[in-house]
Amino acid sequence: MVPRTSRRVCAVARAALGPTSESFAQRVYQPFLTTCDGHRACSTYRTIYRTAYRHGPVLAPARPRFACCPGWKRTGGLPGACATAICQPPCGNGGSCVWPGRCHCPAGWQGNTCHKGVDPVARAEVQRLQARVEALEQKLQLVLAPLHGLASRAPEHGPQDPASLLAHSLQQLDRIDSLSEQISFLEEQLGSCSCKEL
Repeated sequence: MVPRTSRRVCAVARAALGPTSESFAQRVYQPFLTTCDGHRACSTYRTIYRTAYRHGPVLAPARPRFACCPGWKRTGGLPGACATAICQPPCGNGGSCVWPGRCHCPAGWQGNTCHKGVDPVARAEVQRLQARVEALEQKLQLVLAPLHGLASRAPEHGPQDPASLLAHSLQQLDRIDSLSEQISFLEEQLGSCSCKEL
């Protein structure tokens, strides 16, 4: 089976290797004895063809050679199985190379080669802010639920007391505005955090 260029396998051109020998059909006359008229022995020949080889000054055509593409190496010694990524410099602190030049880092480490430690205080702050944002988003959904209910019921039951509906709606809008401001503030804090890659 001849490997072909594919994912992570590249064709590398190979130079011609000097004079070539080519095959051709060579005519050969083979003498033999047979019986002629009058039952006497006669000598004749027959033509046969055999494969012969001749050396010519023509250079052999370049044949491609297949190898792993840059950044990959063979896995298990099989030709065409280039599935192991190479990281230069190598991954540190227990990281594993997942793509050429890209490491997957264990918890507590980051960067292209897993050599940058993550500040545990910053990590805790980010997690706390993310939890607060999620809690505020849930509260916002709870506040919006009655408004959605009112909007969907209004055409069915006809208009309710307009004054109480307006007062209730304004209260809900104030709560929504307050929650939106809190979410915006927390998102700004997350955006300015130096460890937002977590």
